[in-house]
Amino acid sequence: QVQLAESGGGLVQPGGSLRLSCAASGSIFSFYAMGWYRQTPGKQRELVAAIRRTGSTNYADSVKGRFTISRDNAKNMVYLQMNSLKPDDTAVYYCNANPYGAPPDYWGQGTQVTVSS
Repeated sequence: QVQLAESGGGLVQPGGSLRLSCAASGSIFSFYAMGWYRQTPGKQRELVAAIRRTGSTNYADSVKGRFTISRDNAKNMVYLQMNSLKPDDTAVYYCNANPYGAPPDYWGQGTQVTVSS
């Protein structure tokens, strides 16, 4: 069982930045992938960014060039640096761990990000 805890959400003005952090309960060194997803009321949870064991990354088109995902295997942490934030980025952001490239995967409790003036 993997436990994940997100932090770093909050209220930010358009154009601002936030860094989300995800702390895992154990070693993530061998995990196939770690990712960040987001969800707004009435919509499905969507992938924002993912980083694989190899270090390769992929991003939703809507955040490319603005968000950066990274992982620190030594600290069992995953980060999402979010720059040039827009109101459309407002959502609950969830950390995801996919140890095997197949189910099961694991989720954190989510952290709210609100972009508003």
